[in-house]
Amino acid sequence: MNRIWLLLVLMWTVSVQAAPLPASVAKALREAGIPAASVGVFVQGVAARKPLIAHQANKSMSPASTMKLVTTYAGLELLGPAYTWKTEVLTGGTVAGDVLTGDLVIKGYGDPALTLESFWKLLRDVRGLGIREIHGDLVLDNSYFQATPGDPGSFDNEPYRPYNVMPEALLVNFKTVRFRLVSEAEGGVRIIADPAPARLRIVNRLQLDDGPCNDWHERVLTEVIRYGNDAATVVVSGSYPRACGDKSLYLSLFNNTGHVDALFRQLWQELGGTLVGSVHEGVAAPGARLLARRESKALAEVVRDINKFSNNVMARQLLLTIGREIGSEGSARVAGQVVDKWLAERGMAFPEMEIENGSGLSRTEHISPTHLGTLLLTAWRGPLMAEFVSSLPIAAVDGTMKKRLHDQDVAGHAHIKTGSLRGVKAIAGYVHDRKGRSMVVVFFINHPDASAGQAAQDALLEWVYSRN
Repeated sequence: MNRIWLLLVLMWTVSVQAAPLPASVAKALREAGIPAASVGVFVQGVAARKPLIAHQANKSMSPASTMKLVTTYAGLELLGPAYTWKTEVLTGGTVAGDVLTGDLVIKGYGDPALTLESFWKLLRDVRGLGIREIHGDLVLDNSYFQATPGDPGSFDNEPYRPYNVMPEALLVNFKTVRFRLVSEAEGGVRIIADPAPARLRIVNRLQLDDGPCNDWHERVLTEVIRYGNDAATVVVSGSYPRACGDKSLYLSLFNNTGHVDALFRQLWQELGGTLVGSVHEGVAAPGARLLARRESKALAEVVRDINKFSNNVMARQLLLTIGREIGSEGSARVAGQVVDKWLAERGMAFPEMEIENGSGLSRTEHISPTHLGTLLLTAWRGPLMAEFVSSLPIAAVDGTMKKRLHDQDVAGHAHIKTGSLRGVKAIAGYVHDRKGRSMVVVFFINHPDASAGQAAQDALLEWVYSRN
C-alpha cells in the first residue's frame, strides 16, 4: 500500500503546474536581487495528494547541506537506528609484566563520533590490562574504508577548517584541535590547546576589547604554519571581546597519522605509559588478538549530531559506512550506488540526483526540490519518522536554526535542515502549522547573491505556518 501511495505521489508532484510564490516571499526575493528563476520551492502537506507550491520544483539544483537529509535517512533505513560503530585495539606481540613487546594496532571501523573522551577511555581500557610500556610501533589500521585520499583545501582553499576534514576509518576527535579562548581579569586573552600536541606552538597576538560578543568568531584571525605531518605554529590575532568570557574555536592541523600520533602520545603519557616505537599506518595481521574495543553511540544519536549541527565529516563517514556495510566497499562511488538502489526499491527514482560525498559540501551534488520533498514525505510516513524528524534543527531553538525566526510565530514549530555554500542557500524540513497540519517545505536558492536570500526563506516558513 505504501509503495502504491509513493508512486501516486511521484506522479502528482512531477506533473503539477508551478504555483505562484507567496507575495511575502516574492517581495523578499526582489529586495535581495534574486530572480525567481534562481529559486526552487516545494511545499506539500504530509497528508495531501499534491503540492501546495511547486515553483521550479523539478529543476536539478545544488542543495548544499540539505543533502545530508538523503544520507541520514538512508543510513537510518539501511543500517538501522541502533547501528553502532566499533574501534578495536589489537596486538600480535607478547605481554610480560607491564611491557608489550610488539606493535599495538588501533583499527577503525568508521566511527564518526570517536571523541577525545572516547579515545581516552579506549586507551584507558588497554592500560587497565596492565600494559605500560609499548616496545614496538603504534599501527593505525584505516583499511575498513576504501576512500580516495582527498585534499581538505580543494573546496575553498581552507584546509584547516573543521568543515573540510576528510573521512577516515580511524577518525579521532574529528581530526581537530580545540583552542579555548579565555578573557582574563588582568586584561589578556589566554589560549589553551586541547589536546596539546608536543610540536604545536601558539603565537598569541589576540587583543582584548569591550565590543559585543555576537560576532567574536569573525574577529579572531588564525594563521597556520605547518612543518611536516605533526608540527605546526598557529598565530592567533585580531580582537576578542571581554564579554565573551570562555569560547572555543577548532582547527584541523595535521594529516591523520600526525594527528593520532600526537593525540595518542599525549593521552598515553597522561595514563603513565610510554611508546618506544614510531606511529604509522598499516593493517592488523591475521590472528592479532583483541585487547580492547569501544562501541560508538547509536546511529539515531549520530544522525542528530549530523543534522542539528550540519557536521560534514560525520555525514561523509556515514555515507562510506553505507557503502562498506551494504555494498561492496567503503567508497563514495559504491555508497552512491547503494543509495540509488534503495531509493528505487522504495519507489523513488531520482535520476537527476548526484551524490559526491553525502555532506552537501560539493559543487557536483544535485537534487530537485520535488525529489527531496518526496523523500521527506516518505520519511514522515515511515516507521523511523520520529528518529529522523527529531534530528532536524528546531526553528529558533537549537542547531543551525537557533538564531533564526525568534520574532516570528513559526518559532518552535518547524524542524528545518539548513544549507549554505557560496552561491547556494537552502532549507528543507517540516513546518507544523497553527492549525495542526504538518507540511513538507523545500526551498533552494542557486544564485551569486544567495546569501541574501535568508529573509525570503524565513518568509516562506512563516507563511506556511500562518496560512488559513
